[in-house]
Amino acid sequence: MRAVRITRHGGPEVLQQADVAVPRPGVGEVLVRVVAAALNNTDLWTREGAYGRPGAPTTLSGWRGPIDFPRVQGADAAGRVAVVGAGVPADLVGRRVVVDPAVYDADGPDANPVGLMGSERDGGYAEYVTAPAERVHDMSDSPLTDDQLATLPTAYGTALGMIERGRLRAGETALVSGASGGVGLALVQLARARGARVVAVSSAPKAGAVREAGAHAVVDRAGDLVGQLRAAAPQGVDVGLDVVAGELVGAGLPLLREGGRWVIAGALGGYDVAFDVRRLYLHNAQVIGSAMHTPAHFALLADLARGGAVRPVVAATYPLDRAAQAQRDLARREHVGKLVLHP
Repeated sequence: MRAVRITRHGGPEVLQQADVAVPRPGVGEVLVRVVAAALNNTDLWTREGAYGRPGAPTTLSGWRGPIDFPRVQGADAAGRVAVVGAGVPADLVGRRVVVDPAVYDADGPDANPVGLMGSERDGGYAEYVTAPAERVHDMSDSPLTDDQLATLPTAYGTALGMIERGRLRAGETALVSGASGGVGLALVQLARARGARVVAVSSAPKAGAVREAGAHAVVDRAGDLVGQLRAAAPQGVDVGLDVVAGELVGAGLPLLREGGRWVIAGALGGYDVAFDVRRLYLHNAQVIGSAMHTPAHFALLADLARGGAVRPVVAATYPLDRAAQAQRDLARREHVGKLVLHP
């Protein structure tokens, strides 16, 4: 089969297409013929080795540690079950599925992700990928296209994990940073679907697309951000859904209402942050780290997708041999929505 792999950390030039053996599903696993594979920032950062390690933030590392090269990239995959391994019901063959890419630390619905397809195990930049049977979700009845299904795992899984960990409720006000990106747009859609009032931060040229996704108000990240946010949410913010971090954390915490929650799942603006700790303990506020999702979160996401409650935006598609160009385009951040490969 054709696959796009990395053999070392580096720029897009380290992506190499190769002919490799079709993987065999082990006990309790399935083989999925990949129809669509979405791109994410985690693909870029894994390729670059940008995640660092505890106590050594500049050390080259995959999502959770050293990568076993060569590694097939790609955290997101949707397709059809082609073969089942021992112990897996045969009626899964032919099913249209989306793959939960997380490797969890335990069994059970509330397990934490400690690994990821495309980093700790081979991913979806290939014609076939294996996955544990309990991590493939039957989407045969979903109204979403294969391309839309492929956008769900990382972006929408991360977004729903943030919303669940932040305990966002109907009627509350949510602030969404980086709202035109993959996770940001998912946060806007999911928070709106939950009944929250959504105040989004985006660049001015992309504000229309963010409003179309469901934001009640969009503020320009290049302007007086705090002033705009206070005007858009004069009563304060209940939950900050932040994929930017950096200076936004210190600026945003004073915007929280009593008992507010600030959830961080990215560091596009920088991982070294500073804030006034009094804004936490004097107002019973919380800063919450959120990495991906739990099995329970992903099951909820699958239910939403089956019912068509979310409608992912696909900005562009590419053949597999243009994976490097697709990653370059992703890094430029000139699009709104998701980029998708067709293996």
